Amino acid sequence: MSTNDISKDTKEKSKAKTIIISITILILLACSLLLYSRYVETSGLNIKEYKVTSEKITDNFHGLKIVHLSDIHYGTTIDEKSLKNIVDKINTLKPDIVVLTGDLLDTETNINDSYDIIVKQLSNIKTTIGKYAIKGDQDYNFNEWDSIIENSGFINLNNTYTKIYKNKNNYLLLSGVDSNIYDNDINKKLQTTKDLLNNLNEDERNATYKILLLHEPDYIDYINDVDFDLILAGHSLGGQIRIPFIGSIKSPNGALKYHKDYYKINNSNIYISTGLGTTKYKFRLFNKPSINFYRIMKK
Repeated sequence: MSTNDISKDTKEKSKAKTIIISITILILLACSLLLYSRYVETSGLNIKEYKVTSEKITDNFHGLKIVHLSDIHYGTTIDEKSLKNIVDKINTLKPDIVVLTGDLLDTETNINDSYDIIVKQLSNIKTTIGKYAIKGDQDYNFNEWDSIIENSGFINLNNTYTKIYKNKNNYLLLSGVDSNIYDNDINKKLQTTKDLLNNLNEDERNATYKILLLHEPDYIDYINDVDFDLILAGHSLGGQIRIPFIGSIKSPNGALKYHKDYYKINNSNIYISTGLGTTKYKFRLFNKPSINFYRIMKK
């Protein structure tokens, strides 16, 4: 064999070795990323804190603290231990109000094994005013959702409203709409709220601070005749998988248009929780489980 043949053979072997090493590194990186997104990014808890101001907020509501949790999807990457940690963290914030904007449960939830655990943990959430919940699309799979909410001390706000008082006669109006995936007539669901507002004189109607809880944020565009000051939603999970400088790769139906953390539409401040659990696949990337924490301030 000539020197040139030996040299050519050596180069080819070196090239093949480089290719094998490169492929091996890529496989290891891919496996590491999968493990990281499965076991690291789905654990822990981020708190996203926001200051919300309005001229409608009176002195007695100045500094009101609201914790917003959503999309727990219990039984996916959220188990008893992680739910307890979430509840403990919420209680350290000493909220006045806690709201849950849907998908407490998931198709993977074993309700027989989980019912008592969920009720026990959610019952431990402490507030000075109250806890409120609406039903997400995944919750529709479970007849037990209503009793879980009731037995956990939450008020079921599906397609209704409540007046929230604090020390004085004026109030905040808190309305809720359940999932629109199965019944998308959101204005019909808001009719009781509209009836209340229509019975107020114009000054009182304009002065009332109005909050809406809903699951799928895209249905905001279909709301008629009510201008909410604050809208809190979930469902998107931030896409679960996020890429830096790009954002979510894929959002679910109902959160295709609105899936980022915050939007301002006319006079409405809209905040979307990226949620706590996972659904369909047990991965999160650059998108840690989170709750939102709002301080409502007088402007």
